[in-house]
Amino acid sequence: MKAISFTGLIFVLFGNITNYAPGERSFAESFVAPTKQELLDEAFSKKMSGATLVGSFTIDGRDGKPPSAERYELGDVKKATGDFWTFHAKIKFGKVDQKVAIPITLKMLWAGDTPMISITDFKISGLGTFSARVLFYGDKYAGTWKHGKAGGHLFGKIEQKK
Repeated sequence: MKAISFTGLIFVLFGNITNYAPGERSFAESFVAPTKQELLDEAFSKKMSGATLVGSFTIDGRDGKPPSAERYELGDVKKATGDFWTFHAKIKFGKVDQKVAIPITLKMLWAGDTPMISITDFKISGLGTFSARVLFYGDKYAGTWKHGKAGGHLFGKIEQKK
């Protein structure tokens, strides 16, 4: 019978303990309390996965006209790596009405406990190039957007899946 080292036994029992998806805690990290940021990340992922953003957007220079409707139906929302998050979303605004959720990986920064999407000249396949800053707080979202020469504000509520 062949002897196995302690390290070999650990590898056999637990596999490659460094092979985890981005945003997941490793086996060793699971014995350490999560940081405040990890708790915020987890709470944001849970809150936004399956939620729908229902709101409106304005277009600069169209004073006196009512805002237009927008809707973002979210599937999974997960931290990818570093400051980047992947949102699976069906997008509906103006003449755009996507029937299939597409994965979009966006930069998201935190101001204390408040997450903010921060994109500059970001290309979204089939939609164009956008810049935006969008804050999420409580059950609301608000921000600014730019697409080509057009831009404005966006705002609305975060509806949880029933």
